[in-house]
Amino acid sequence: MTRVVAAFDAFKGSLTALEACEATARGVRAAVPGAEVVLVPMADGGEGSLDALLARGGELRSTETVDAIGRPAVAQWTLDGGHAVIELAQAAGLPQVEDAPLRPLEASTAGLGRVVLDALDAGATELTLLLGGSATTDGGAGVLTALGARLTDAAGSPVNAGGGGLGALERIDVTAIDPRALAARWRFVTDVDAPLTGPRGAAAVFGPQKGATPADVATLDAALGRLAGAAATALGVERAAIADVPGAGAAGGAASVLRALTGGEIVAGGAWFAGLVGLDQAVAGSALVLTGEGRFDGQSAGGKVVSVVHAAARAQGVPLCVLAGAVDADAAAAMGVPAISIAAGPADLVGLQRDAADLLAAAAASVARLALR
Repeated sequence: MTRVVAAFDAFKGSLTALEACEATARGVRAAVPGAEVVLVPMADGGEGSLDALLARGGELRSTETVDAIGRPAVAQWTLDGGHAVIELAQAAGLPQVEDAPLRPLEASTAGLGRVVLDALDAGATELTLLLGGSATTDGGAGVLTALGARLTDAAGSPVNAGGGGLGALERIDVTAIDPRALAARWRFVTDVDAPLTGPRGAAAVFGPQKGATPADVATLDAALGRLAGAAATALGVERAAIADVPGAGAAGGAASVLRALTGGEIVAGGAWFAGLVGLDQAVAGSALVLTGEGRFDGQSAGGKVVSVVHAAARAQGVPLCVLAGAVDADAAAAMGVPAISIAAGPADLVGLQRDAADLLAAAAASVARLALR
């Protein structure tokens, strides 16, 4: 029997990773009746990653918390034995606050901290934080405060919430950190390898999409630098161990201090998910691999789902095609992969999002007819 692997990331605003896989399977089976289609929902740590995990099962939990600007919100997470998986975007995500004026200097991860505490109360001894899609650039200060750290200014008063408040930071006191947090095993799953500060850092690269002006970017970068310095002093480590670690700048620097405090590990999201869902085993012996995301562009090569799936297919000599809502031809050429847009012709974003499942199924059918005839 001809076997095809559908290993997709979410199409933001239209399809979850599982829905994208299901639409692809529908198209393949229409074109090649009797084909076996293996569904491998993928993610890279960004928004939608929890949905990809839930496709594999697991106990779903909910926590009443606040969003990045302090409004009531409900965040979902999973618990499997003592392992809690928490998606930052559920508690401090950009989509949650796009209905209000963006507040890049004030947005906080405090809501994420409440979810972490709830997981610890539920008995979690292993915490995996999926970092991506954040509205915040506070270096994880909100989580640290929720866990018991005190971040104070020169007068000994708590600094204001958000990345802007860190501009007054003088000292971090971690003596009252919840001991359960220190005893837990931490993993930080990131979709970027950016450091905390500098021209490739959290503020410079990702601040503008969270509403930061050039002046705000400069303020936030300097504030994150103060956080790194104060944390290094408090933890007795080199500043580089806070600021320069690849992935420390993900989600506004959420893992930068937490990693050093807890001894946790930062892992590349796409590769971590691939191991979790058994991507290599699924690809082995297949006739075709189909993958994709909402937009395939230059960022797709940097550890995103498409690049991880491409590497797995190439290692086993299996043909691959990328199906995406929008395709950058130069990016496809640079990666050396065939890639097609699911748009049947000129279309606006609203139409593409509305019809994404049917368009993806049709594109998958076309590729399957050509590749498997």
